[in-house]
Amino acid sequence: MQIFNFKQEVGTKITHFDSNFVMSRILNTQGSVHIGCMHLEIDGVIGYHQATVSQLLLIVEGEGEVRGEEDRFIRVTKGDAVFWEAREWHETKTECGLTAIVIEGKNINPTSLMPKKGGGIL
Repeated sequence: MQIFNFKQEVGTKITHFDSNFVMSRILNTQGSVHIGCMHLEIDGVIGYHQATVSQLLLIVEGEGEVRGEEDRFIRVTKGDAVFWEAREWHETKTECGLTAIVIEGKNINPTSLMPKKGGGIL
């Protein structure tokens, strides 16, 4: 499991075409990709299961805990991005609620665009 950061602070200021916003790049991809939004209510959980393809979970609201194959949960909050490789076992849970965008596909890899949170693989 790897935790990345897509908060505004790590983005790039865009001013082309009289624009004024910050772009936090997430990933480049080839092939079929599924994108969805997950809404976990209070005490919500995405149960422990094996990823069929690589998955990137972008926390956009709330907070929770995630884990990979180790039995150790890591706290995640708005702006964190969690990446699991295909076939990796994983789980997500929250006590207070969480909204996340999930991107799933065979050829996704955020490592070239987003900085890692806390410096490494978990």
